[in-house]
Amino acid sequence: MKRATIIAAVVALHAAAAAHANDLVPTGTLRATYIATNPVQAFIDPLTKETRGPAAEIARALSQKLGVPLDIKGARGPAGVLDSVKQKQADIGFAAYDAIRAAEVDFSQPYSLAQNSYLVLDGSPLRSVDDLDRPGHRIGVAERDAGDLFLTRTLKSAEFRRNPGGNIEVALKQLQAGEIHAYAANRQRLTELTAKTPGVRIVSGNFYGVEQSVIVAKGNKALLEAVDKLLDEARSSGLIAASIARAGLSGVDVAPPRDGPRR
Repeated sequence: MKRATIIAAVVALHAAAAAHANDLVPTGTLRATYIATNPVQAFIDPLTKETRGPAAEIARALSQKLGVPLDIKGARGPAGVLDSVKQKQADIGFAAYDAIRAAEVDFSQPYSLAQNSYLVLDGSPLRSVDDLDRPGHRIGVAERDAGDLFLTRTLKSAEFRRNPGGNIEVALKQLQAGEIHAYAANRQRLTELTAKTPGVRIVSGNFYGVEQSVIVAKGNKALLEAVDKLLDEARSSGLIAASIARAGLSGVDVAPPRDGPRR
C-alpha cells in the first residue's frame, strides 16, 4: 500500500472517530456532573484542587475514549445532577439508581455499591440497623437522596426528618439536640464525620447498598451504550476498584456486572 493511501486511510479513520464523538457529545467537550457533597462519587482535592474519585476517573476514561476534553463539575444534590442532564447542561451525570429517577433519565449499569448505615450518639441504645424501624424513632436523611427514597419505601414505623441538601453538619446538630435519633447516610460520609467528631458512632450493619451509576438524557441510547461499554472495560481492567482505593473510600464496593435490564 502506498504511503499516500495509508495516510488517507488514517485521516479518514480519525475523521470518522471525530464525527462519532460529535454525535455523542455535541459541544465537543464531555460535560459531566456529580453530587458535590458526596465523596463516594467525587471530591475536590484540597491540595491540588483536582477533581478526584471514581466518578472523576470514569468521566476521564470516557472522554479519552471519545477523544474529547472533559469538563466535570459538582452539582447541588441529586436533583442538581438530574436537572443538569435533563436540561442538556451536562452530557452525563453520576447518580444513585432509583426507579423514580429512571422515569426522568436513563441509567447505565452500576459501577459501585455505596453501603449506607446510621449515625447515632455514643449513649444511644440503638446498636444495629435492625433497631431503627420502631414507633417514635426519628430518622434524619438527606431529602431526595437514594437513602431517603429507599427508606421511605421500606420503613413502616419510624418518622423522617428530611434534610434539604443533605447538610451533615445540620444533621449532627439535630442529633445532638435530640431532634433525631439517628442519621442515615453512606458509610463514607459517616466515617469522615466520626473521625473528627467525638461522641458519635455508626451502628452495625448496612441498610442499603446504593447502586452508583451514570445517567444520560432520556432516550440517548448511543451515549448510554458507550458508557456501558466503558464501564465493562473499567471493571475488567481494575480501574473502578483502583479508583475506589485511590480515593480512600470506606464501605464502597465494585458493583458486579448487570445481567439484563433493570425491572
